[in-house]
Amino acid sequence: MGRPLRIDRAGGCCHVTARGNERRDIYRDEADRLKFLELVAAQSKLFRLRPRCYVLMDNHFHLGLETTEPNLSRAPAP
Repeated sequence: MGRPLRIDRAGGCCHVTARGNERRDIYRDEADRLKFLELVAAQSKLFRLRPRCYVLMDNHFHLGLETTEPNLSRAPAP
């Protein structure tokens, strides 16, 4: 069974997460983590998202985002 459809709305708070295939690491080193954060910042600016918090684990990440427009599903993954 798939997950319920995401409800996109302006002013919404969203929890975005992703895990590496077979729970493998998704970052090679600290430079890789910084590049990921740069991509999150660029996508946030482009799609007018407000990052509120983040956690970068070795094999997954969590992002807390606020949407200013109902367009989260159009933003590509970083």
